[in-house]
Amino acid sequence: MILSQRKQIKSLMIGVLVAYAITCIVFLAYSMLITYTGMTERNLPMVVAVTTLLSVMVAGYDAAKGAENRGWLWGMAAGLLYIVILSGLMMTVLQGFAADTRTLTSVVLALAGGGMGGILGINMRKR
Repeated sequence: MILSQRKQIKSLMIGVLVAYAITCIVFLAYSMLITYTGMTERNLPMVVAVTTLLSVMVAGYDAAKGAENRGWLWGMAAGLLYIVILSGLMMTVLQGFAADTRTLTSVVLALAGGGMGGILGINMRKR
């Protein structure tokens, strides 16, 4: 039992790391587009929301691949871990960061996206 729990936690951590890698790549690419083209920051909130959703779906998918059941729950855990780490970083880096409706929206988005990724991950594994 302990060995399967370790495997599951490892899958969860790898999923979150992959999600952050995706986030970094997309944000770096978008910042380069803004810097070197005529593109503006007007679409930044949409890019952040879509990137967050896709990243937590990947995290949930990866977390659920190591699960024997309840892929949606492991996916939601991955999404929650992703957003907790992100919020912690924002509190550290940004002076005056406070949880608001955007933060709550991000948490809901991360839980929903992680859960969807978890559902996909556990069902793809069973094939």
